[in-house]
Amino acid sequence: MDCTFPFSSGTQRLLQLDEEQLDQWKSSQHVRPQNHHHAWSQSPVGRGCRNNRLTPLECQDLLVQNALFTGDLEMVQKYFTKGAAINLVIETRGDELRWTSRKRGSHRISAYIFGEIEDPIRRQMEAYWQALLAGDQGAVAEILGDPHSNLSPNAVFDTSDLEEWKNYRFNIRRLSMWEVACASARTDCVPLLLSFGANPEAVSEDGYKPLHLCKSPESIECVQQLLQHGACVNSRTEEEEDTALHVAARHGLADHVQLLLRYGAELEAENEEGQTPLNVACAQPHQPWDRDRYFQVCQLLVERGASINAADRDRQHPLHLACKNANVQVAELLLAQGANVNVMNYSGNTALHNILQATAYKLDHHPELVVRALLNYGAVRIWPGSLLKVLRYCHTCPRVIEALVNSYAHVRISRDWAEAVPVEVVQKYPHFYQSLFSLEQRPRCLQHLARCTLRTFLEGRLLRVLSQLHLPSALHRFLLLDFEDVLY
Repeated sequence: MDCTFPFSSGTQRLLQLDEEQLDQWKSSQHVRPQNHHHAWSQSPVGRGCRNNRLTPLECQDLLVQNALFTGDLEMVQKYFTKGAAINLVIETRGDELRWTSRKRGSHRISAYIFGEIEDPIRRQMEAYWQALLAGDQGAVAEILGDPHSNLSPNAVFDTSDLEEWKNYRFNIRRLSMWEVACASARTDCVPLLLSFGANPEAVSEDGYKPLHLCKSPESIECVQQLLQHGACVNSRTEEEEDTALHVAARHGLADHVQLLLRYGAELEAENEEGQTPLNVACAQPHQPWDRDRYFQVCQLLVERGASINAADRDRQHPLHLACKNANVQVAELLLAQGANVNVMNYSGNTALHNILQATAYKLDHHPELVVRALLNYGAVRIWPGSLLKVLRYCHTCPRVIEALVNSYAHVRISRDWAEAVPVEVVQKYPHFYQSLFSLEQRPRCLQHLARCTLRTFLEGRLLRVLSQLHLPSALHRFLLLDFEDVLY
């Protein structure tokens, strides 16, 4: 490096040179006096490097290191002018820390940690970054409001060099102030950033705008603040072409969806995969305890007029996607609104195919309820010759098999059926599988045959007609393939 100086024990003395010497130097260099004289401008070494600000400066002084690592703004301002600290490189030898920021005006910070670090320094560094990423309102206001600070509300922090920082939980990427505030739902910091002139339409390194970063229920106030300050409700991410409504639907955020719709979010906006927000909500895998949240999102979208038959680029309709995720509430919502139960996607699959393919790994979602709903709404039944294949894939959920078998008047059972079900599964559900395998030797009961005859006669209008017949509840449930866990 062109300019290198050691901060030794005489650092303080060098940083506090006589004012007269400083004035003499300024006169010789024809430099106009400034209002603020910081210690760095008083240093003879700093004077020697003043005209080459892009050249990194290097020091090895622990006092300066600690001031930077602990975020001691007062000490940093004491030692350096605003320009001098930008290109500073502090490098130590051995298993210690290194701080570098070589790009002037980029507001980027990189930290390197090599090997094991002494606990006090580790704690100081961790505390500093945690305070930064926590979006502490007081700290943010102090930094942004400081006239000597180089940080702006649109600052970007570069953590791409944290390859050795494996024990910390921060993402290895460039991190904007908006990502800290919105992704972490720091609702108190959003209005603060806006008040300091932060751009509500700023684009992150990943192509996201602040609205796209609001992905948690707690970030609803961030969305409100951004919309009130001019954020475009229908702006899109650069790669996925998602709108904020896509993002909210994907994360099952009903309050976000309601707010975005109130601000004019486009219901039928298609992303790069051709998915509308309703498609996205139906397609997103989720845990059983999140089914209600996604149902609420879909209900809001449908009530506002979202197309229930909008197909993505793979010709997947919302019903296909809801069945793939085994969400019976969403499936029944779409079916009740007139979704086409037998439409095929590009792979030739109907919604019934999708739920049968997902059954084995969606047991906690009760896929049998989806199968029954589809059959009751007139889904074309599986070709009887394929039932054995279905049994091989779905034997862990006997109620799926029960609903399918009960939708036929006759099913040809053979010894292959018994061989298709593992012994441990038969032992877990003995009554059902014994009744299933016994159908090889005996016909179905008369009551079941009558049910099949009536269902065939009312095919396509079964639910509409049954609601007008005022049948006893037990008979009503029987006609709709209520589960008995045994076959007669």
